[in-house]
Parts: sequence; C-alpha cells; structure tokens
Amino acid sequence: MAWNIGANDVANSMATAVGAKAITFRQAVLIAGVLNFVGAVFVGSHVTQTIKGNIVNPDVVGDPHALLLGFIASLLAASIFVMLSTWKEMPISTTHSVIGALLGFGLIAGGSYCVNWLKLGEVAMSWVLSPIAGCILAFVVFKIIVKLIFAKDNPVEAAKLVGPGIIGVTAFLIVSSLFMKTNLSNMVGVTEVSEILLISAGVGVTFVIVSAFLLRKIKAQSSQDYATVERIFRRLQIVTSCYVAFSHGANDVANAIGPVAAVFSLSTEGVLDPVAPVPISLLALGGVGIAIGCMTWGHKVMKTLGYRITSLTNTRGFSVDFGAATTVLIASKLGMPISTSHTVVGAVIGVGLARGLDAIDLKVIKKIIYSWLLTVPAAAALSAAIFICLRTIVG
Repeated sequence: MAWNIGANDVANSMATAVGAKAITFRQAVLIAGVLNFVGAVFVGSHVTQTIKGNIVNPDVVGDPHALLLGFIASLLAASIFVMLSTWKEMPISTTHSVIGALLGFGLIAGGSYCVNWLKLGEVAMSWVLSPIAGCILAFVVFKIIVKLIFAKDNPVEAAKLVGPGIIGVTAFLIVSSLFMKTNLSNMVGVTEVSEILLISAGVGVTFVIVSAFLLRKIKAQSSQDYATVERIFRRLQIVTSCYVAFSHGANDVANAIGPVAAVFSLSTEGVLDPVAPVPISLLALGGVGIAIGCMTWGHKVMKTLGYRITSLTNTRGFSVDFGAATTVLIASKLGMPISTSHTVVGAVIGVGLARGLDAIDLKVIKKIIYSWLLTVPAAAALSAAIFICLRTIVG
C-alpha cells in the first residue's frame, strides 16, 4: 500500500514543480521521499482511524475473524486499484480507494445496515468540492500574479515590489498549515488557534522583510524580462512543493494506512478499536515504501499533472501549489470533506483556464474524472470479491 501511495499520491505533490522545470524528476523523487518519511515518522500522527471515515460499523459485523479478513481484503483491493490507476497515469485519491474497499467488504459482511451512507455521501461531495475549490483559488491566484506583475511595464520591478508580500503570505500559510494539519502543534505545545496565527504571522513578517532585502539585488535584463520573474517564483514553488510533500507525510500517511493498523490491532489484541496505534516501525516501513513507489512509478502521475493537462511555468506551478494548499487548509478547518489529490488536479485545471479553454486538454480531464467516479465502486467490488474468496478459503 505504501508503494502505491508513493507512486500516486506523493507524485501529486511534486508534479507541478517537475512540470514547470523547477526541479528534475530525480530531485523530486529524492525530496518527496525524504520529506514524506520525515513527516510521517517524526511529525505525523501515531494513531489512526481503523475505519477510515467511519464508513463501516464494525459492531454490525461482530466477528473479529471476519473483520480481519475484511481489512486484508480492503488493503489488497485498494492497492490493486491504485496500482492500476497509476499504470494508466491517473491521479486518484488513495483515501477514497480505501473507503471504497471498506465499503465493499462491509456490504458483504454486514449488509447495508453496516454502512454509514451519510458519510459516504460526504465522500461523494468531495469529488465535486475539491477540484472546484482548488480550481477557483488557483485561477484567482494566477490572475492576481498576472495583474500585479506580468501586466506591468517592468515585470521584474513589480515582482520585487509585490514578491515579498506573496512570500510572506506563503510562509504564513505553510506554518499555520503545519500546526493545524499535523501533529506538530501537540509536539510543541501550541494548540490554540490564536497562538498558531500569531506565530505564523511572525514568520510571515520575517519572510517579508528578508525577501524584500534579497529581491532588491535582482536586476532586470530588459523592461519585459519575464524569465527573471519566473526564476523568482522558481524557488518559491520548490518551497511550496516541499511543504505539500512534508504535509502529506505528516497528515495523510497514517490515515491512509488505517486498514493496516486495523489488521495489526486485530492480530495482536483480537479486538478492533476506533483508533489504533501505528508503531513507529510501521510508519518507517511505510516511509521507505512510499519513497520506493515514488522512485519507480511516480513519473507516470507526474507526467499527467505536470505536462498533459496544461503547460506549467514556475508562476503557474506556484499558483497551483498555493491554491491547493490554501483550499485544503480552509476546508479542513471548516470540516468540509476534501481530497488533496482532487484539489491539486482542480488547481492545475484552474491555472490552465486562466489562459483560456484552449490551454487545457479536455480529453485528459475527462479520463481523470472517469477514474475518480470509478474509484469507490471499483474498489468496493474488488474488495467484496477478495473478501468472499478469503472467507471461502480460510473459513
């Protein structure tokens, strides 16, 4: 499962940086692998929901042995579906694959009463909310950059004037996200929203001052020196991509391996808790698997997001990362169901639409949407089939 997360989910975090040529594929693989590992092991949550999204009620199933087989079936089904999607170069949500797989075994093991249909409806809602929110925000961010920088008579001077503010806001977003979306706040004892916002604002102001000083040294080669503007945003995009990769490891890895924690809990204790500890060795093993997955097959999804939907530059790539990160942060604080993978895809589309409908490949987008719609039912059907086979063989 970790290999599949690396090949699909983690590839999403670095795809725009690779597509915009801010970093090479090898650099992206190394950065994503290391940051996901560090985020998962050192900052990530060491407990996870065993029933992701509370989709299935284990009390209805009752039998611990059936639950164990069901979670094994769910893991296999989700892994197979994500692997097939990656093979077809489609960016999907690993979490949704896990939810679909849990749904499949739940229906077979406990019937329709076993399923929390309201929660499933929220998951379906995220298929719409995530890409639309990401699309709108990335569209707006890129339009602001165009208006405040590229539309000016001297884009480099405009970037030197506006850039520190953008960098400061980005720093504020990253720090507040790390505190609000990961286990970092508990580790350092900063849990109040007011404290988090104050620290984030302080970091943001610091970056404004430092970046303003550094940007003063940049000289324009001509009055319409767009290349220098792109170089300014190149470093900023690398930072935002690194944040997305680190945040994924810190926030999403433990959630995605919920069924693994369930199998671990059932096999060692014979009971299933709503939340279960994830041993650090398991997180470390997952981190290694994620890195290997990104190294071996990560290029497939990176190709789709980085090149095939629309062409990306550093300013466009930054707009994607900034829009996606902001969307996920706001949605998580509002309790809205959101998918990071879907949000990133929506943000890429939004940046493309900012340059007109002809700037995006509608055929690729249709294929991605079809893969999203297939995720839950396909994973559910596969999980149900595997569960029936396991129950028949093992008893």
